[in-house]
Amino acid sequence: MLATLPLHRPAMNSRTDLREKNAEAPTSGCAPLEIHSYLAARDLLLHEAENTPTEANLRRALAANEFAETCLRPARSPYQAQSLPDTEAALERLRCRAIKHQIAELRQRSVRRRAA
Repeated sequence: MLATLPLHRPAMNSRTDLREKNAEAPTSGCAPLEIHSYLAARDLLLHEAENTPTEANLRRALAANEFAETCLRPARSPYQAQSLPDTEAALERLRCRAIKHQIAELRQRSVRRRAA
């Protein structure tokens, strides 16, 4: 096995190699993509709750919306690169508030249907 390794690098994945790779890897692009995926999941769950407003669907949509809200909070000093731009985050926070009201309306309608 050692015969197949290059002579100048006996250990290919040493800890120093991994640290150098991690230091060079840009992390600022990953967090906004992840936040957008949470927002997309929230929108899918909201759509499902609109089509079939069961209590379980409404709870899932509300939980996804609350999680998205926590991801949209303004980031503290060392983590600002791991958040959405301020204007986009503000718009999404407004959308989260609107979705809360929409879920409340859906819940009221479903309660009225059950009562009737």
